[in-house]
Amino acid sequence: MITAIVFIKAEVSQIPEVAQEIASIVGVSEVYSVTGDIDLIALLRVRKHDDVAALVPDHINKVPGVLATETHIAFRTYSSHDLEAAFSLGAEE
Repeated sequence: MITAIVFIKAEVSQIPEVAQEIASIVGVSEVYSVTGDIDLIALLRVRKHDDVAALVPDHINKVPGVLATETHIAFRTYSSHDLEAAFSLGAEE
């Protein structure tokens, strides 16, 4: 599974509508409204890199109100759940 993080600049007056439309696209798992230089962050979870290559320009960038995107591909995923499992290996209760 490939995870991509897409930073999205959107028309300020349309952020909720843009976020909801992006969230409804197949392959988009979550959309966050954030503070800072960008307006939204979308998490994509797809099977192939080609899916990311199609999803961003063919779908996300075509949502009315999207001004710009910047895409990052995740190499590895770390979470507290993963860390707990790693540190408990070999631990006796």
